[in-house]
Amino acid sequence: MLSKVYGSAVFGVEAQTITCEVNVDIGVGYHLVGLPDNAIKESNYRIAAALLNNGYRIPGKKITLNLAPADLRKEGSAYDLTLALGILTASGQINSEHVEKYIIMGELSLDGSLQPIKGALPIAIKAQEEGFEGFILPKQNAREAAIVSDLKVYGVENISEVIEFFDKGTPLEQTIIDTRAEFYKNLDFPEFDFSDVKGQESIKRCMEIAAAGGHNVILIGPPGSGKTMLAKRLPSILPPMTLHEALETTKIHSVVGKTKNTGLMNQRPFRSPHHTISDVALVGGGSYPQPGEISLSHNGVLFLDELPEFKRGVLEVLRQPLEDREVTISRARFTVTYPSSFMLVASMNPSPGGYFNDPDAPVSSSPAEMQRYLGKISGPLLDRIDIHIEVTPVPFEKLSEDRKGEGSVEIRKRVTEARELQTKRFETLENVHYNAQMNTKQIREHCVLDDTSKTLLKNAMERLNLSARAYDRILKVARTIADLENTAEVNGTHIGEAIQYRSLDREGWLG
Repeated sequence: MLSKVYGSAVFGVEAQTITCEVNVDIGVGYHLVGLPDNAIKESNYRIAAALLNNGYRIPGKKITLNLAPADLRKEGSAYDLTLALGILTASGQINSEHVEKYIIMGELSLDGSLQPIKGALPIAIKAQEEGFEGFILPKQNAREAAIVSDLKVYGVENISEVIEFFDKGTPLEQTIIDTRAEFYKNLDFPEFDFSDVKGQESIKRCMEIAAAGGHNVILIGPPGSGKTMLAKRLPSILPPMTLHEALETTKIHSVVGKTKNTGLMNQRPFRSPHHTISDVALVGGGSYPQPGEISLSHNGVLFLDELPEFKRGVLEVLRQPLEDREVTISRARFTVTYPSSFMLVASMNPSPGGYFNDPDAPVSSSPAEMQRYLGKISGPLLDRIDIHIEVTPVPFEKLSEDRKGEGSVEIRKRVTEARELQTKRFETLENVHYNAQMNTKQIREHCVLDDTSKTLLKNAMERLNLSARAYDRILKVARTIADLENTAEVNGTHIGEAIQYRSLDREGWLG
């Protein structure tokens, strides 16, 4: 007897429906085909034990299982429940009348209980698009999948519940979520707040500009000056995520299994990988490609602390995603693309000892040590960072003040208003939403300079020997400063402030 049960595979951040065909015939053997990986090949042991412990069995006949399309490689243990239901229906142990109306996924334990799976959200989206009536999956993933409207989502704890649902009509509890209510829940409660930062008003101004225009920023300062503290508070002043951004971000985190029991993500991600990270872990990839840290930072912040300590090869893989805002990973049989529109925030000491140009420094560095230290950061990578800012230690008088500084709520309000101006400015463009995303044509259109501003910028370009890319970065930052002032034209004051945020281009830093 032949039966069909439907599962799903995730490639990149999109899902593809997989048909599990099971044929039970006279003979002996268990044959699983359709390019399964080792985890799927081992499923027969888990399935046999789970069925036996729940009063069922694998028939002692010739069983052929095919995962179609057969030319796509399948991976993971999430097909256990799919295959088990296929065997039960093909062998006539349960009623198969309604099985084909559902996507069924889940990893089986030996007692029949279900373990969570990865990629529940993209699978649910695909199931809804293809007109399936419902999605049966482990209970831990139910809230995540229930984000999708017009799809019945049933979270189950044991295979026995699924068997009774199809064979005896015992109802399953449907998981229902109000997506908008889920999105707005705890939307305005950032973990860290800028009111905790004592002093550093100029740095807070810099972070406000970076947040308003989506600009990449690097903080340069000695140990203990507050670089990490400032970086961790940047998400608190970014504009709240839109529902579309929340869905995009949740899909990526779903693929790597980081959304169990959480439902829709409504806070911008903040990722801070250690400097020993590999290039594959940062950009994504592997034998079975997975999103890397830069994609997990999509619509949020990627913080690289102590930038020169990262391997140069790791830093170089950042260049293309920073420009294209997506990562494409190619393999012999397929290509996957992950979105990676993130704000890069990096920090570094000014020298190996951490106290460059400080006459009272406890540790000094030789010119050769300085060259090796700064040489890890290439010029093209620095050109892609819009804002360079020096962070100086906070004096004791400021640290001991009882008065709190301006909080994140007030700063975020100004940032959000500036972003709204940009959204309106670029509303006819598909892939541009804020100033940092402008290309050369759009910069020329929206950053028109008067003669005074041109002269100021020309002198800075010649004196600092800036590249053409750095020229564009200055104009983008100046446009953002003008937006924060709600000014239509970019003037000399805006250009002058933007030029100040190119610290590493000044003589004495990188040669």
